Amino acid sequence: MQHNHLGQPVGDPVPGWTARPLPPRTPMAGRFCSLEPLDPERHSADLFSAFAEDREGRIWTYYNYGPFETVAECRRWAEGQSADSHRLFHAIRDLASGKWVGVGAYINPQPAVGVVEVGSLVFSPLLQRRPAATEAMYLMMRRAVDELGYRRYEWKCDSLNQPSRDAAARLGFRYEGLFRQATITRGRNRDTAWFSIVDKEWPALREAFEGWLDPANFTLDGQQRRSLATFRDAHAAR
Repeated sequence: MQHNHLGQPVGDPVPGWTARPLPPRTPMAGRFCSLEPLDPERHSADLFSAFAEDREGRIWTYYNYGPFETVAECRRWAEGQSADSHRLFHAIRDLASGKWVGVGAYINPQPAVGVVEVGSLVFSPLLQRRPAATEAMYLMMRRAVDELGYRRYEWKCDSLNQPSRDAAARLGFRYEGLFRQATITRGRNRDTAWFSIVDKEWPALREAFEGWLDPANFTLDGQQRRSLATFRDAHAAR
């Protein structure tokens, strides 16, 4: 523990720290997916079709927007998100089909202190539980921590959104606590669960992701041989 000249406990020094860049509006690419900044003209038709695969509208339960009745409505939503200065939305393309099948965003970046959140994740049924979904999250993490040098990468969700909480845990985020009555969604109270990854945790997580994404970890029909958790556990056991 560090102490100042008065003997009071203080945080560890962050030597050489300088403000980080904002996330750039450039593509990211992997084996299973690619991401690029949301473009209403290029992406809306595919996204509308992909979102429509969710017949019951489950992907929209914890958001104030969606589902969309027409491509035009989806495009208006995309235009609004693209104009939001606090969120850099990306469309996610499944490389096997060539279709845009989901979205995710960097939210409220704080370059001065190196903090950014990932959120607004709307994964259609064409993306859910597929390697492309995991790879998209890996690519966004890698950009934030490796490329841009952010110290803290956040994930927040409605505390009742169990699939989101499970996804955060699977991806290596640590639960930090509950912000009670944080906001209102669709006229209902929302308590927000907070999760994070910090930079010192990233090297082990990066190794786990890269092991999981290696072609050798998949059968010819695309099934994983080992889970992401087993790669994380193997590193922790060293």
